[in-house]
Amino acid sequence: MSFVRESVTVGDREITLETGKWAKQASGAVVIRLGDTMILVTAAGSKGPREGMDFLPLTCEYQEKAYSAGKIPGSYFRREGRPSVDEVLVCRLIDRPIRPLFPKGWRIDTQIIANVISFDGENAADVLAMTGGSAALHLSDLVWNGPIVGIRVGRVDGQLIAYPTLDQRKQSDIDLVMAASRDAIVMVEGGMNEVSEAAIIDALLFGHEAIQPLIDLQEKLRAAVGKPKREHEEKAEDEVLVAAVRELAVGGIEQAMTVREKHARSHALSEVETSVVDKLCAEGAEYFERDAEVSKAFGKIKKDHARKTTINAKSRIDGRAFDEIRPISCEVGVLPAAHGSALFTRGETQALVTSTMGTRYDELRTDTLLGDVRKTFFLHYNFPPFCTGEVKMMRGTSRREIGHGNLAERSLARMMPEQEDFPYTVRVVSEILESNGSSSMASVCGGSLSLMDAGVPVKNAVAGIAMGLMMEDGEYAILSDILGDEDHMGDMDFKVTGTKRGVCALQMDIKLEGLTREILEQALDQARTGRMHILDKMAQAIDAPRDELSPKAPRIVTHSIKPDKIRDIIGPGGKTIRAIVEQTGAQIDISDAGVVSIASTDSRSLRQAMEIIRGLTIEPELGQLYTGIVKRIVEFGAFIEILPGIDGLVHISELADGHVRRVTDVIDMGDEVVVKVLNIDRDGKIRLSVRDAQNANPDEVKNFVA
Repeated sequence: MSFVRESVTVGDREITLETGKWAKQASGAVVIRLGDTMILVTAAGSKGPREGMDFLPLTCEYQEKAYSAGKIPGSYFRREGRPSVDEVLVCRLIDRPIRPLFPKGWRIDTQIIANVISFDGENAADVLAMTGGSAALHLSDLVWNGPIVGIRVGRVDGQLIAYPTLDQRKQSDIDLVMAASRDAIVMVEGGMNEVSEAAIIDALLFGHEAIQPLIDLQEKLRAAVGKPKREHEEKAEDEVLVAAVRELAVGGIEQAMTVREKHARSHALSEVETSVVDKLCAEGAEYFERDAEVSKAFGKIKKDHARKTTINAKSRIDGRAFDEIRPISCEVGVLPAAHGSALFTRGETQALVTSTMGTRYDELRTDTLLGDVRKTFFLHYNFPPFCTGEVKMMRGTSRREIGHGNLAERSLARMMPEQEDFPYTVRVVSEILESNGSSSMASVCGGSLSLMDAGVPVKNAVAGIAMGLMMEDGEYAILSDILGDEDHMGDMDFKVTGTKRGVCALQMDIKLEGLTREILEQALDQARTGRMHILDKMAQAIDAPRDELSPKAPRIVTHSIKPDKIRDIIGPGGKTIRAIVEQTGAQIDISDAGVVSIASTDSRSLRQAMEIIRGLTIEPELGQLYTGIVKRIVEFGAFIEILPGIDGLVHISELADGHVRRVTDVIDMGDEVVVKVLNIDRDGKIRLSVRDAQNANPDEVKNFVA
């Protein structure tokens, strides 16, 4: 393959694609570059299909190489290991828009691998990896209906920006990742600062227009150096078999689909399917040993019936109106020992969500290309098999659980108080106890309730809703609060979270060729109506954060000191701070900026630790009155300790009114006297006066020396 390098400008950013130089034994390989960030993305496929496979065998991997940022990995083995949470999330970003574009019946083992090989600390690699995956597939011999482009859209001071830098993202009130083909948006993932629905649509359409040059670039590269595509013939549907299944199944399907309860409906449909398979595939029957084909045809007929009934008869699977939300139940404080807890139930979906507060020692620390990143708010989502009535092996957190947890975390994170005002680490955990659609949105609602129950001063309550879309022959239905079956059978899964003020997060996967602005506006408007309904239901359980933190939670107080005083608290080899911790039982943490955080569940130990630290770090104030102890007497005056380890000189002329012949005529060693600070020079030397402190108001005198 010839080496080719081409560049295009998107907004004011130049993006380069090159191929023919790197990883030439892969089916397709490209390096995509923005600034000095470069990602090598490869696509490879097995020589032939895997026998017995009944699903698309696609895997997407993404890895951030530490050398790309001039770092050595922070792991014990000093090499990259299993994917981090952030890497898993990017794997999902690559997979979700690419997977639906493979042809039906594609059973070739296919793998996309994206390696970050250069990172400039300014331009994120995730959306570049999405585009790189598309380009590698498009240039390869693998059959795929691309290309697509990944793009991030930000908004700073009302101005939409394509591929914002990391600094621009910090200032942005919209952080939207999307994938789009030439004609359609196919995937969206993003977080927002309570922005309007209209602003989101503007960002989506802006992003779709911006990616067009990168679509053209991939087509240009394909025309120049693309490999011939493999032969792939989709197996024709046996229309006679489908007709036979329809004749036997349609009546049973129609009756079973009227059952409202999930498991009862599933059981009824399963009985109909078993009956059809038994009749058509029995030994000696026309379709003997073709059970899989019959079951596949049954599933297609079931899906077609549900879709047409929804769109034409305006009747959903569970009998609700298109914009109707399932019954909602909210409870808070359900776990007496937890800091905050909530049980959120919507229809047949239920989440038990807890909030736990900790100190800086509980921060989530991650070794990334940007260095050691610390998070003080994070959410974990668990989806055990019993929540759907199934039995499965539990082998750690799945990619799906990581993705759903990240969506819920993004939704709540923007409503958390600033760290300066609320110096806690907060962990939210969502345990899904039942699932029939939108458990991630139940996690958002339950998470918001549990945070308020714990007394975390969140800015606003957050709710989430999952929307669906079914479209046939130009007719469509937008569905609020979709069921699991509606998600599976529909053309769009559209999750929206937000407050009464605006949208906080968005996730969308689209199976259609395209959505008009009208459909997007209607879907977002219907989602907003549903969100307001859910927020009203939540407010009946708790409408604002509790006035006080949970009594089980640690109390944290902060005290600012000068950075050069940090050593006074730590002491030689950490001796002083260890002694304070042992004496008081409080946790103490000191930032490089001099912010001292003291945490304890016992208010007495909190006060005790604070008094010790103030005593160690307090500095004398000009003009202030102090009670001090005479530590040393010299011919010309006396040195008096006014703060722990800090003393000043009282000149003999400042001991009393009139002439003083000897210092000991007025004071002796160990005497306790009230003094006033007259001067503090540049070297820190302090001049004191006993004479000016005579007749002092006792309320104005500070005493820090025992």
